[in-house]
Amino acid sequence: MTQQPRSWAAPDAGQIVWCRFPEDQRFQPSPKPRPALILTVFDDEDPDFRVLVAYGTSQKTERLYAGEFRITPAEAEAYALAGLSFPTKFNLKAAVELPYDTTWFAIPPAAPFGQTPKLGVLHPSLHRRAAAAWKASRAPR
Repeated sequence: MTQQPRSWAAPDAGQIVWCRFPEDQRFQPSPKPRPALILTVFDDEDPDFRVLVAYGTSQKTERLYAGEFRITPAEAEAYALAGLSFPTKFNLKAAVELPYDTTWFAIPPAAPFGQTPKLGVLHPSLHRRAAAAWKASRAPR
């Protein structure tokens, strides 16, 4: 996959984006984009800047492990703001630093924010839950 110049603006931490999150140790973009949560944006003044993103999945959301939190339709406002189509859990233990470019990020279906990878944002009511997952993801085993 060849990197194309991105035409979208820098994201903010807390955005949920459409990402080709690497699936294994080969560190290659996945052919299937999925939601990812931007945790940190590194030097967005640099045209080749990077972001730290956490893995998102709609699989096995009924079970949470240390370092994970979920967003479900039962949290109507938070779920709508996140831009998700299915209950989704984010695994902050599975966070990677990626270049914010078209190799790793894609325009989501229906493009809710135009030609940008943004699906939505983390609702303020979820910040405490996300912070607890972050803390648990960094705890020694």
